[in-house]
Amino acid sequence: MLKKVYGSAIHGVDAITVTVEVNVENGIGYHLVGLPDNAIKESNYRIAAALQNNHYRIPGKKIIINMSPAALRKEGSAYDLTLALGILSASGQIKSESIEDYLIMGELSLDGSVLPIKGALPIAIKAKQEGYKGFILPIQNAREASIVDNFKVFGVSNISEVINFFDKYQQLSATTINTERELNKKLEFFEHDFSDVKGQESIKRCMEIAAAGGHNLILIGPPGSGKTMLAKRLPSILPPMTVVESLETTKIHSVTGKLNENVGLITQRPFRNPHHTISDVALVGGGSYPQPGEISMSHNGVLFLDELPEFKRSVLEVMRQPLEDREVTISRAKYTLTYPSSFMLVASMNPSPSGYFNNSDAPIRSSPYEMQRYLSKISGPLLDRIDLHIEVTPVPFKRLSDKVKSESSRSIRARVCAARKLQSLRYVKSGKVHYNAQMTSRQIIKYCKLNNPSLKLLETAMSRLDLSARAYNRILKVSRTIADLACSEDIHANHIGEAIQYRSLDRAGWLQ
Repeated sequence: MLKKVYGSAIHGVDAITVTVEVNVENGIGYHLVGLPDNAIKESNYRIAAALQNNHYRIPGKKIIINMSPAALRKEGSAYDLTLALGILSASGQIKSESIEDYLIMGELSLDGSVLPIKGALPIAIKAKQEGYKGFILPIQNAREASIVDNFKVFGVSNISEVINFFDKYQQLSATTINTERELNKKLEFFEHDFSDVKGQESIKRCMEIAAAGGHNLILIGPPGSGKTMLAKRLPSILPPMTVVESLETTKIHSVTGKLNENVGLITQRPFRNPHHTISDVALVGGGSYPQPGEISMSHNGVLFLDELPEFKRSVLEVMRQPLEDREVTISRAKYTLTYPSSFMLVASMNPSPSGYFNNSDAPIRSSPYEMQRYLSKISGPLLDRIDLHIEVTPVPFKRLSDKVKSESSRSIRARVCAARKLQSLRYVKSGKVHYNAQMTSRQIIKYCKLNNPSLKLLETAMSRLDLSARAYNRILKVSRTIADLACSEDIHANHIGEAIQYRSLDRAGWLQ
């Protein structure tokens, strides 16, 4: 007897429906085809034990299973439940015809327990698009899949629940969550708040500009000046995530299997802080079994690279294309995948190998050659893609011991949200562009028009600092954000001047 059941494969951050055709006939043998990997090939042992421990069995006949489309490689143990239900149906142990109306996924334990899978959210989205009545999956993944509105998601903990649902018509309870309530969850208290930061007012101003326009940022300063402390507080002033951003971010975390089972929807912007020993594959994604990397896990959030020159140069250079295109394309001989990677890059570094600026007050001094070699670890093209270069100096004791509290993240966030609102209205018809850092060349020409004083100031800066065309565009984008924070429709000379001073690393001899 031939029966069909349906599962799904993850391709990038999207799902592709997999038809599992099971044919049981007279004879002996177990044949599984359709490009399954070793984890799927081993599934017959798990299925046999799970069925036997729940008073069912794999029939002693010839079983042929085809996983279609046959040209698509199938990976992982999430097909155990799909295959088991297909074998039971094709052998007549389950007589329900409605099994083809549901998409079924789950890994089986030997006692029949259903274990969690990766990518439940994109699978649920695809299942709804293709008109399935519901999605049967492990109970641990039910909350994330139930984000999909008007679609039934049934979380199960044991294969016996699924068998009874199809064979004995025992009802399964659908998991539902209030998506609107999930989206409207607001974190009123942040673990890291700018009110904890003493002094550094100019640095806070710079970070406010970066948050308002989604600009990349690098902090340069000696040890103990507060670079890491400031960077960790950046998410507290970023605007709340939109519905689209939450879904995109949740899909990526779902595919990697790093979504907490108690979390249905990610509503707080990610903050990723990889160690400097990270490999280029771990950063951008890919591998034998393709997975999103850290830059995709940072999508719609912040990627913080502490001690930037300590990262391998090859790792830093692979970021150049994602920073420009805001997506990562991984091409291999047999497949091409695209992962979204629209993130804010925040980096920190010491000004020299000793960690201190090259001045007479520094306790340890590096030679000019050592400093040049240290700074050369970061390429010019990468620095060009970082909009704001900020020097962070240590806070004096008098300011450090001051009892007066600094401005809170909530106050700064209010100004950032107001500026982002102006930008969203400006780019409402621009498709993928939502804030100033994403502006294309044509939009820069349209929205960053300069008057004569501003133009002359920028021309002088370009000439004296020997800036590239990319740095020119970055200055215009930052000045547009500064004008938005000032609620100014036009970009004035003071906005351009402030944007120019945030190009520290473009200035020759800036350490002297």
